[in-house]
Amino acid sequence: MPMNAVYQKPGDLAAVIPVFPLPGALLLPRGQMPLNIFEPRYVAMIDDALRAGHRLIGMIQPDPAHPGPENKPTLYKIGCVGRITQIAETGDGRYLLQLTGIARFHVEEELAVSTLYRQCRVSYAPFVDDFTPRKGEDDVDRAGLLRALSDFLKANNLKADWEGIENAPNEALVNALAMMSPYGPAEKQALLEAPDLKTRAEILVAATEIELAKKTSGGETPLQ
Repeated sequence: MPMNAVYQKPGDLAAVIPVFPLPGALLLPRGQMPLNIFEPRYVAMIDDALRAGHRLIGMIQPDPAHPGPENKPTLYKIGCVGRITQIAETGDGRYLLQLTGIARFHVEEELAVSTLYRQCRVSYAPFVDDFTPRKGEDDVDRAGLLRALSDFLKANNLKADWEGIENAPNEALVNALAMMSPYGPAEKQALLEAPDLKTRAEILVAATEIELAKKTSGGETPLQ
């Protein structure tokens, strides 16, 4: 989705951002994530992001291997910042919005703040390639990815818009499939932290093949 703001390098983004911890949520650069915001602390977070003018929200997962306090779970160190590109008020105190992913970030430190929502100082420098659209597309095994997707859909009696899939550029295809995948937090985090598009596609194919093998053998599924 086109954005009014242009982000070409890490310095174009705020170094301190509000973060929204959400298990199983995966936002990737140039991907779109719909959100239904209803908790008062996150409604305040959206208000503040709009008031500040940057319209940025950092999506990040709690780390299930190191849960921490229930009201303040330990976070993974890597998330993805998105810009609010669509927003609507519902009339009952909620926001319906869409985030468009910009770049991944590494959490440098969580700040002690007075806001009810959490804020972190982050670095985008490790993910400078995220600012280049469609970087690494030619290295993706598109045929293997589509084959795994087809097998998964057949095994689960699902249908897809194949015309749209076949016309999608590799980056959009890989990232959309990764974001929509039904895998758990650990798999989603592995997809997020993949060093390049080719590796992300390979992780996605491998996870799909493992799921299909489990399904065929009647074993326990790793999906959550």
